[in-house]
Amino acid sequence: MEFFHNVNIDFLGKKWYFLAFSLIFSVAGVLSILFWHHIPWGVDFRGGTLVYVRFSHTPDLGQIRSLLDRAGLHDPKIQPYDQAYLNEVLIDLDIRETSEKDLSLGRTKIINALETNAPAGKEDLNNASSLRIKNHLMDRDPMHLGTDADAKYTAQAQAIVDFRDKVHGGVLNSLDQLKGGSGIDPAAAASIPDGFFLSDFGVRNVEIVGPQVGGQLRTQAGLATLYSLLGMLVYLGFRFEWIYGVAAVVTVFHDTLITVGAFSLTNTDISLTVIAAILTLIGYSNNDTIVVFDRIRENIKLMRREKLSEIVNRSINQTLSRTILTAGLTFLTVLALFLFGGEVLRGFSLALVIGILIGTYSSIAIAAPILVAYQDWRIEKGKRPVGMPVAKGK
Repeated sequence: MEFFHNVNIDFLGKKWYFLAFSLIFSVAGVLSILFWHHIPWGVDFRGGTLVYVRFSHTPDLGQIRSLLDRAGLHDPKIQPYDQAYLNEVLIDLDIRETSEKDLSLGRTKIINALETNAPAGKEDLNNASSLRIKNHLMDRDPMHLGTDADAKYTAQAQAIVDFRDKVHGGVLNSLDQLKGGSGIDPAAAASIPDGFFLSDFGVRNVEIVGPQVGGQLRTQAGLATLYSLLGMLVYLGFRFEWIYGVAAVVTVFHDTLITVGAFSLTNTDISLTVIAAILTLIGYSNNDTIVVFDRIRENIKLMRREKLSEIVNRSINQTLSRTILTAGLTFLTVLALFLFGGEVLRGFSLALVIGILIGTYSSIAIAAPILVAYQDWRIEKGKRPVGMPVAKGK
């Protein structure tokens, strides 16, 4: 299947436009990395605490940030999480303690900050543990159980927590809802308002990554990227000529720089999944570049009397249909993932969207011109071209 027949676009004639485009985005990314947002490492790499909070209504991120700031939690990263109808937000705190005692520190700080109108002497049922509920029931003994109270009130407390978390997603809107809960005794439900109230939120989960673990992951991510680039250089140098390997590595470095720069410019966290996407794009961009290089090598043998720039242009045009078809279908897939995958996959899919566009562009606009520029330089110096014909008039 081909989209184009006998196409003849002078790609090398537009190399200065391509260079200007790449310079603008590369320099903007580098400036952001150096002076503005730097590399926005996610909690996986820098360490910290992630708190997942679900609300009974659409959350006001500005109000949440204001309440956290008032409680001494300055500059938290707050973003919607998962599907919008779930009313869930992800709060990223710079709390890096990792002991068991400190595991609940982030949770406690969030609850204390967001509970603005807590009645005196009552606990928040949306954030209460089954143990606290059981202790309340044991003190009140609404079911008059006597000696068998411990086991039965433990079951009642767990039934209340399960009803809250599994049926209502962690947030009850009214204490009256307990009356219809499966396994909840009416007497136990009737006693709950005496010791509990309902806030408009519930802390769903807390995740902590220590700074030492984050630093190790950051080092490993950098090494993984470096090893992949070195592997490509060795492979292409062996498979073609070393200049092909250099051109491919420069191209992939260009793609990675623009992708990371885009994350810095938009201040989007770089997580482990984003690193996985970048490594995937390194392979994707390299594969697309090899297709063009392979066609160039074939045409060199068939078009010995042609100038190198004409051979490269012809090769790019001959593979253009394949490039558009492959990249286009892949792009549509990752675009759907970006638009409909939700916040959990947002960083991963954004890296793929940017990387596929830039990777396809660079295979045509960066890698091939590097080959031509290097060979022209060798000819000007009076040296024999590496594995390529001498251009006419040289």
